[in-house]
Amino acid sequence: MFKRIIIIGLFTFLLLPTLLLSQEVMTLQDCLRKGLENNYDLQITRNEALISDNNVTLGNAGYLPSVSLSSGYNQRISNSDQFTRDGGETVQTRNASTGTTDAGINLNWTLFEGFRVQTNYKRLQELQSIGELNSRLAIENFIANLTAEYYNYVQQLLRLNNLKYAVALSKERLRIVEARYQVGSLSRLDLQQARVYFNADSSQLIQQYEILHRSRIMLNEMMGGDVDYIFTAQDSTILFDASLSKEQLLDATLNYNTGLLLTEKNKLLSELELKNLQSRKYPYLRLNGGYGFTHYDYSSGTFDRQRTWGPTFGVTLGYTLFDGFNRKREQQNAKITIQNRELQIEQRKLALQSDFANMWIAYQNNMELTILETESLENAELNYEIAMERYKIGDLSGLELREAQNSLLEAEQRLLTAQYNTKMYEISLLQISGKIGKYLE
Repeated sequence: MFKRIIIIGLFTFLLLPTLLLSQEVMTLQDCLRKGLENNYDLQITRNEALISDNNVTLGNAGYLPSVSLSSGYNQRISNSDQFTRDGGETVQTRNASTGTTDAGINLNWTLFEGFRVQTNYKRLQELQSIGELNSRLAIENFIANLTAEYYNYVQQLLRLNNLKYAVALSKERLRIVEARYQVGSLSRLDLQQARVYFNADSSQLIQQYEILHRSRIMLNEMMGGDVDYIFTAQDSTILFDASLSKEQLLDATLNYNTGLLLTEKNKLLSELELKNLQSRKYPYLRLNGGYGFTHYDYSSGTFDRQRTWGPTFGVTLGYTLFDGFNRKREQQNAKITIQNRELQIEQRKLALQSDFANMWIAYQNNMELTILETESLENAELNYEIAMERYKIGDLSGLELREAQNSLLEAEQRLLTAQYNTKMYEISLLQISGKIGKYLE
């Protein structure tokens, strides 16, 4: 049994220097800046936004004409028999070849098509805005997720310190018990019990190192760096902002929430699609022109060669008289889609108000819980000090001391959980209101 105690103790205290040696101290802002620069998901989202930017051109909208250049060469070999009506001699031609070389440039330009081109350009601009909003949404989600993981890492560090303290208390108790056992004032059962408690606390400490390591790996992955990179957080406690304004946050949520803005953009796209369909009720006017050159080579006949060249141009005016009522049906469906987009906006607003109300209540409750748990921790610390003094003079049993120690550790954990939960709801409130960028300041 004693050997196992030595092994656990050695493992714990050999692991500690490995984790703490040469650690860089990083603030939340350091982690966020590194992640915003290197995170792969954000890089992909930015590239997708660049595609939307590149698509906003006059040519893509249909404002500009299309110009094409073509050339070619064809060789034709033919055989023929020509018979006269009066039964005269038949004229035979064998392997007669004709070579044709042509080249030309052609222009096609839609001058008017019921404002479809203008609508397309506006649509491309809105898609560009949606790309920017998607990038903004990705950045907001990233800041929220990394901030939450950063404070989870801080929480695990604080839990580690609490468990170290628990191990130190158990070690001190074991020292006292061993001393009393040597002089015969305590039984072997008391000694074994103290060793069991020390082993249990040491085991929790070792497991906590693993949890802390996993959180660090997660942060490194989110920052797009080496997952084995060792650092520690500058924050030694979890502080939250107790001065958030409910009215300001709710107003910002209903006006600047990125998800809501995207929903409104979808409605605008549907309106532009309706305008695009409505353009089909107008006539269209198209201009076409070109310049061509053709050269013929003959192996038989009157001419040896022939060349033609010159411009061509024309205008096409057209109108679709009847299309099987498809135009009417598509416009009706587009109007229904717009109504659905309006309903989705109202649904989104209601959902945001509901989420905000739940978050705000939880935020307030956890702040009050933090105050309560702070008082509980103070009482637990005082209770343990009294219990330890009584235990030293033999006025308290080992089980009662252990109960006081567990009460102290539980009070520390409850306070830490309340602080962490309050911080998580603070992050959620800032995220839903579009103010998550505050953590970069």
